[in-house]
Amino acid sequence: MTVLTDVTERSGRPDRETVAEVLRAMAADADVQGQLVHAARSHSPEVARLAEAETHWHVTAMINAAGAWLGDLGERGLGTGDNGMGDSDELGIDTQDFAAALLLGADRAAQGVPMTAVLRGVQAAHTRAVEITVDRCRSAGVPDAALLTAVLRLKEYGDALQRHVVHGYRAAEWDTPRALGEPRARLLRRLLVEGEPPPAAEELTRAGLRQDAVRHLLVAHPGGDPARTRRLTHRLAALRGCLFGMLDGRLVGLYPRLPAGERIDDGEGEGEGEWGENGSGSGSGSGTEGGGPLVVVSPAVPLDDLRAAYGLCVRALDRGPSLRPGVYELTELAAEIALADQPLLGAWLSARLLADLDPRDDFHRQIAVTALAFLDHGRRLDRTAATLFTHPNTVRYRLARLQQLTGESLTDDLPGISSGPLGTLHWWWALRTWLESGSD
Repeated sequence: MTVLTDVTERSGRPDRETVAEVLRAMAADADVQGQLVHAARSHSPEVARLAEAETHWHVTAMINAAGAWLGDLGERGLGTGDNGMGDSDELGIDTQDFAAALLLGADRAAQGVPMTAVLRGVQAAHTRAVEITVDRCRSAGVPDAALLTAVLRLKEYGDALQRHVVHGYRAAEWDTPRALGEPRARLLRRLLVEGEPPPAAEELTRAGLRQDAVRHLLVAHPGGDPARTRRLTHRLAALRGCLFGMLDGRLVGLYPRLPAGERIDDGEGEGEGEWGENGSGSGSGSGTEGGGPLVVVSPAVPLDDLRAAYGLCVRALDRGPSLRPGVYELTELAAEIALADQPLLGAWLSARLLADLDPRDDFHRQIAVTALAFLDHGRRLDRTAATLFTHPNTVRYRLARLQQLTGESLTDDLPGISSGPLGTLHWWWALRTWLESGSD
């Protein structure tokens, strides 16, 4: 990005125009956005637990909203003082668009992020924005008097931004279904997260949980769209008998029984599915990006086992890029969760079985994708071809090329110690690891 560094370039220009130009350039600079996201996440561990893409979405929205006001100082002036800077009271700060700040507060309340943690992130990002402004204005030759006025205007905007974040947060606490917010999130955190002190019996009783209760645990990743998150939150919170909230950016619910026949959707028909329905596959799935929600439900477990169940559900959601949107029972993903805990062993297995495949070769990647889909579909050529939208003969050809490269055939019984179900598992694991490592 180009920043003014030569004082002679701005000779004869009012200082306010130079400051406005710097601020406009910052608002459009992706690197600045990235630095603000990093500042917010590094100063607030609770925010860092959320998906980085969501933090980036909010930062970008607020920068875009602020850009028009902060970048228009060349016309409105920086405030009273010298250098031709006029009074800007006629366009007061409270008349500006703070919808993005209200939305940030509302989303963080629904996600159970404490107010103090939200403000730490907002303040850290704002401080970093001021630091970048000072550095770039000095490089552009802006005198200290004008720079001080600009910093004060940034502080004015930051104060208003924080007020609106707080307002959005408090409004969401009253408006969220079943009184979602900090109290509910704190209870769920103490029930589910390792290292947290467990809730007292009285707290469980007030939440409708007996010590001998058993519950299904639902954990969902709604995707990166905050609007979709809110719709899905309202939908899941309305299911019967639930203790529901948001924890570290994930939708979390405890249910006495699976509500058979209930729909899981976000209100617009995207990613919908009934309990027990899913995308019918993994490994060669299309992933959840841009699709509907990914939901994992545990078996009914006693309260003492909820922490272990939550850890397993989170690890299952971490497989999201390889899963189709839908509702999965936790046990459906047992093999994937177990194998994901041994990445080094998977890498060694991949190196042994697929040593002659080159991750940089697109055709070799096609071969691996086809072989993985072939194993996912019970070694059926017709089902594999339908999944990959290709002809069975194409599948047969790619499998033959794999045999030429590796010396082993997936269409016949695998020889030696690789025969039978264990051999199939080894190949599935090796192919999955090879494809994932090649996409990093």
